[in-house]
Amino acid sequence: MRRTVAPSHAALSHVDGRGRVKMVDVGDKSVTNREAVARGEITMSAAAVKTIRQGAVAKGDPLQTARLAGIMAAKQTSALIPLCHPLPLTHVRVELTPTPRGYTIESRVRTSAQTGVEMEALVAVSVAALTIYDMVKAVDKTMVIGDICLVEKRGGRSGVYRRSDRS
Repeated sequence: MRRTVAPSHAALSHVDGRGRVKMVDVGDKSVTNREAVARGEITMSAAAVKTIRQGAVAKGDPLQTARLAGIMAAKQTSALIPLCHPLPLTHVRVELTPTPRGYTIESRVRTSAQTGVEMEALVAVSVAALTIYDMVKAVDKTMVIGDICLVEKRGGRSGVYRRSDRS
């Protein structure tokens, strides 16, 4: 039987020394330009891909709707994720790139603030994918949303992060 050891509470920024959840105080951090890029994918049946690419989805254009939903979701991240700080976003872009079995979704989010925008970028990708699912589920309920990850981030104390191919 494999045992895992829980991390010490001191190592978790959103947990105090007694194990209680807390919001991180970013008041002493410097305001810096910050950017995050996240990526994910949605795979689907050939019929669903064909329906989208022919513009035949009964509910409308799922790609434009997903793009808008992702942008709107990034702006609402602090309302969705309990310990996220509300941030003044200066830019949100959501791109959908066709693949043979669906779409790759990538978001890029920027701010000038005291904390990063990684969660906003991840939420944008997630909600864009869910929006496609919602609009196309009548054609294919077996769609799979996955591989949502942070690709890179810039700014703040920790500097630059780029996901490696091995990650």
